[in-house]
Amino acid sequence: MKREDLKGKRVTVFGLGTNEGGIGTVEFLERCGVGEIVVTDRKDEKALQASLDRLSGYDNITYALGRHRDEDFIGTDLVVKNPGIPWNDRYVRLAESHGIPVEMDSGIFFENCDNRIVGVTGTKGKTTTASMIVHILRESGKGVVPVGISQAPVLGAFDRIRPDDIVVFELSSWRLSALGRICRSPEVAVFTNFFLDHLNYYVSIDEYRDDKRNLYAFQKEGDVVIADAGLDFVRSDDIPSEKLFFGRSSGDDAFFDGERAVLRREGIEIELFRSGDIAVPGSHARTDALAAATAAFVCGVPAEKIAAALRSFPGVPHRLEQVGEIRGVKFFNDSAATVPEAALAALSSFEVPVVHIAGGSDKNLDFGPLADGMLRMTRAAVLLPGTGTDRLLSELSAGSPEAVFSVEPDMESAVRSAFRLAEPGDVVLLSPGAASFGLFRNEFDRGERFRDSVEGLKADLSNI
Repeated sequence: MKREDLKGKRVTVFGLGTNEGGIGTVEFLERCGVGEIVVTDRKDEKALQASLDRLSGYDNITYALGRHRDEDFIGTDLVVKNPGIPWNDRYVRLAESHGIPVEMDSGIFFENCDNRIVGVTGTKGKTTTASMIVHILRESGKGVVPVGISQAPVLGAFDRIRPDDIVVFELSSWRLSALGRICRSPEVAVFTNFFLDHLNYYVSIDEYRDDKRNLYAFQKEGDVVIADAGLDFVRSDDIPSEKLFFGRSSGDDAFFDGERAVLRREGIEIELFRSGDIAVPGSHARTDALAAATAAFVCGVPAEKIAAALRSFPGVPHRLEQVGEIRGVKFFNDSAATVPEAALAALSSFEVPVVHIAGGSDKNLDFGPLADGMLRMTRAAVLLPGTGTDRLLSELSAGSPEAVFSVEPDMESAVRSAFRLAEPGDVVLLSPGAASFGLFRNEFDRGERFRDSVEGLKADLSNI
């Protein structure tokens, strides 16, 4: 739906939430001249107070909180749903059965944005890769607007976009599902990797993969998809755009030749950067940088500017972020590791002993490889409670029946327990490998609680 078509309409915002996205959607609708907005959310007023305070200046909003009402999905001109609400939800189906269109922020954005869009997806690494691309473009002097990266709002970004700006859009599978409905893909598509995830949301991995495919499925001639070399389905999909694959082999289009990151394109080899240019720890950071550098080069950034920009890239909060050091023990926040593979990659990033804080809620994923890695690569582990933790404990016990792992009731207890188990020179690593719901609002809240707990421990010990 185009912006001009929204003027004077009655719109239902389905799911306000506690992050920036819902607020950005409401503010965008207000700027479009919508006549009336109905905001509905299962959370009550107390849980949503911070979001409600942000919207207190508008007098044309009606709230239905703590419940949903059928009339808000029938007596309206448009429903804009939260990305986390599935398309087969009862109220989505109710609206569509009455001829009411249902949209998502990403679909509205693509329908109304004429700028070049670099879209980034992947089970893991998409936030770091997208952030690296933004940093490289900005440092090279190009105008760039980040959209949907971490908690950045989508529709709230519209008024900041100038005609020549490049948009860098982090796209979850949920937001990509909306692109499938409007048959749109970004001009530059970056696909970092693909693992099992969100099986508490999708019926099957094939359904999850199909939503991810929307990243490039509707590209045109002259567009580019940059994908991990292991994504065979990208190789086999018949699309008119250029395909560039990044990996470790010299047979790939972008690869590492020793310390050199090389892009081979149109018969020419270009050195994009060297491994020493990356300040962020971990082998997966090298892979993310290779994908980001390739995308930046496609967008017209010279190789020497790419290398210089990577040297000043500070990393991303909640992704192998060092948040403190106490008596020779370093604390790293990797709360965004919500799947086992990401936590396993984080463990592999350190050459010193690790005390691992892990666990959380279950997404129907396989914890076997993570348990094996924890038994091999950690000095000790402390677990946070949750349904995923129960499954992880089962795998740990099967791998080492004599091993004992403590389960702490909250983050503060987990941090203090991990510190007692650590020795000077060790790392305490929060890398849960599981979802955050139940104990925390989201993975960002989990990471902030970790940071606060480290600061609290430091303050207490300074008085001893």
